[in-house]
Amino acid sequence: MKKDDGWRVPDERWRRIEPLLPARPEHPLGCHNPRVPDRQALDGILLVLRTGMQWGALKATGLCHPSSAYRRFREWLTAGVFREFWRQGLLAYDGLAKIDWRWLALDGTQGKAPLGGEKKTGPNPTDRAKRGTKRSLLTDSRGVPLGLVVAGANTNDFKLARSTLESIPVRRPLPNRSRRQTLCVDLGYAFRPVRELVQEYGFTLRAPRRRSQLSPRSARRRRPSPRWVVERTHSWLNRFRRLLVRWEKREDTYVAMLHFALGIITWFHSLLPK
Repeated sequence: MKKDDGWRVPDERWRRIEPLLPARPEHPLGCHNPRVPDRQALDGILLVLRTGMQWGALKATGLCHPSSAYRRFREWLTAGVFREFWRQGLLAYDGLAKIDWRWLALDGTQGKAPLGGEKKTGPNPTDRAKRGTKRSLLTDSRGVPLGLVVAGANTNDFKLARSTLESIPVRRPLPNRSRRQTLCVDLGYAFRPVRELVQEYGFTLRAPRRRSQLSPRSARRRRPSPRWVVERTHSWLNRFRRLLVRWEKREDTYVAMLHFALGIITWFHSLLPK
């Protein structure tokens, strides 16, 4: 399949992820049932990610049995396939268009978690204290995702800044005078720990000032901040309906779904013309 229809893995993307898949684990008794093809199982996982449907609903599609798709998902999660898929996409994107380290945008967003979860959920202060989750995302100037962490919905954005920067799966070049790296944030990061973190990493911080700190003349001349690209990437992630509302109780399965979506977005950009 050459064209991406949204719920099946196209040929180009399959060629990227197939070498990352681990070999089939050996059965302790030495016998095996016929195994569902890996690509068919991956199509089932992608269908769940795209539509937000329950795993059990895969049986009605005839694409893959729910237990086979989920078992394969757990195997690949343990092997780190989805995170590596995202990392390889960043390397390919860097080789084609170069990651724009000059402008980075950092922001967090909240989502619902009706089923709760063992970890990384908490009362959402904007949703009547219902259970929710937060994802903190770092992107370059084109909106390509570079870092991601998950926490409870009641976690302040600035407390996730360090862990988000540490989650970058590729090597970040060190900034210098000729190649500065600007980190764009909103007022939720206007705290001393973030300023200290920016100095530690060598970033140039760009954050809006409060209206009380602006003169009337400077308020009229304010330019729109380029941090809108990270908000757009959050919107791209929400198109994967499994991520719009967190139905996973386990933290690792939710993060694996996020990494799979990040890999799809990154590989899409890596295959675009310059």
